[in-house]
Amino acid sequence: MLIGAGTIVSRLSGFLRAVVLVTAVGATTEAGNAFAMANQLPNNIYAIISTGLLSAVVVPQIVKAATHDDGGRAFVSKLFTLGTVVLLVTTALAMLVAPWLVQLYAPNFEPDQQALATSFAYWCLPQIFFYGLYALVGESLNARRVFGPFTWAPIVNNIVSIAGFVIFIWLFGPGGSTTEWTPEMVALIAGTATLGIVVQAGILLLFWRRTGLHVRPDFVWRGVGLGQIGRLAGWTFLMVVAGQLAGLVQSRVLSGIPDGDAGILVSQSAWLLFMLPYSIIVLSIGTPYFTQLSEHAAAGRDDDVRGDIGRSIRTLGLFVVVAAAALAVAAVPAARIFTDSTDEAIAAAQVLLCFLVSLVPLAVLFVVQRTFYAYDDTRVPFLFTLLQCVLVVATALIAASTLPVHLLAAGVALGQSIASVVQVIVATWLLQRRLGGLRVGSWMLSLGRFALAAVPAAGAGWATFVLLGGVEGWTVSDKLLGALGAAIIGTVVLLVYVGALALLRAPELAPALAIARKMLPGRS
Repeated sequence: MLIGAGTIVSRLSGFLRAVVLVTAVGATTEAGNAFAMANQLPNNIYAIISTGLLSAVVVPQIVKAATHDDGGRAFVSKLFTLGTVVLLVTTALAMLVAPWLVQLYAPNFEPDQQALATSFAYWCLPQIFFYGLYALVGESLNARRVFGPFTWAPIVNNIVSIAGFVIFIWLFGPGGSTTEWTPEMVALIAGTATLGIVVQAGILLLFWRRTGLHVRPDFVWRGVGLGQIGRLAGWTFLMVVAGQLAGLVQSRVLSGIPDGDAGILVSQSAWLLFMLPYSIIVLSIGTPYFTQLSEHAAAGRDDDVRGDIGRSIRTLGLFVVVAAAALAVAAVPAARIFTDSTDEAIAAAQVLLCFLVSLVPLAVLFVVQRTFYAYDDTRVPFLFTLLQCVLVVATALIAASTLPVHLLAAGVALGQSIASVVQVIVATWLLQRRLGGLRVGSWMLSLGRFALAAVPAAGAGWATFVLLGGVEGWTVSDKLLGALGAAIIGTVVLLVYVGALALLRAPELAPALAIARKMLPGRS
């Protein structure tokens, strides 16, 4: 519940950060896309560390290390020493090859835009080290059931970023042209983004004592199971490399979109909005389930693991289905939050809708994939992720060769969603073969019941949008009004959805409402 409350506040502050950033650099400008690409480079490394190596490998191993005579202290000391060295070396190498990274990810940028993106990258790439430190400390806290700080720390990052972006607007005004950017402007925008990550990582260190572990530098990386991590991480590393190659193809395709059309920054903003329900619902509820799954799997309690899978998917599904319905019918006013005009909002809404196709499947995938991780199996997740990456690349290239430029970002997003749907189907089938007794039909019936309840809820939400003026109404006339309109539409969808579930006598409704009450900030 603490994770859920923190995630809500974090994501809301994150949206405010996105609004201020768009005001500072523009949603569809060359400068906005240059900064978005440069600031994404360290985020790609963070994705490798957080959702790859650490989530897949470290949490189960720290849980197991707790049974050691020293409570896992020697293991964690060696792990942190090794992790710090790897992060420092990776950051230094990235800084050295920054111009080539920019050219690799955005070959279609004009020379001035590439130069600006490279300047941004030099300021942003140090984030790699601090993102990695944040992930390493945070996942260690999660493994010791200290869930709150990992979720609440990004709020401070958002506050720092918002303050820096506001100062930028105050000093320089909105910046959109690559030819007008000075070194001082670059340093303030990109330096602010990096400072926020530094503070975010530093805050977690204040909570380290709650783990009960005393870490000291230890360069003797043998004797406490790091070899096991290496074997497990090998498949995870390959999986992450495949994902990064797929993302690289997407970035190269999107870099060819000209100024004025939905491009890299709009795609990132739509993804941020898409990730809002995923973060609030899936991560906040699913993270404790993953720790519990790891404990049950380590103890050989397969029946309990099967029960965890079914309960978590049904609980996540109830919330995620209504979130998908609400975002779908409120897509245009929601997209107006991070765009500068109605036309831009409509284009961004198309990208958002294409991402939303995979929201519910990704919630199921979260549980299925982490069940493999709980059993120290990273090979099978690599296989079904590799399939997804191949489909992502294929669909992105098809979109680039067949779609007009103004639909290209939406086409890339739709291709990613299709790939994710195929991935979750294959992953569930493989888990059923391995573990058996998943009772897939049971939780699929629940998801079907939730989808049925979402139909009248979405209809009521769409009618509300039309009554408020539709694409010509006040909900699309301004960023803040877009947020208000999306909130009104979402509330209508939620109320009708709850009523429909009550009429269907859904057994999952009562416990879900109890969870929702506890997830509100200030409740426990």
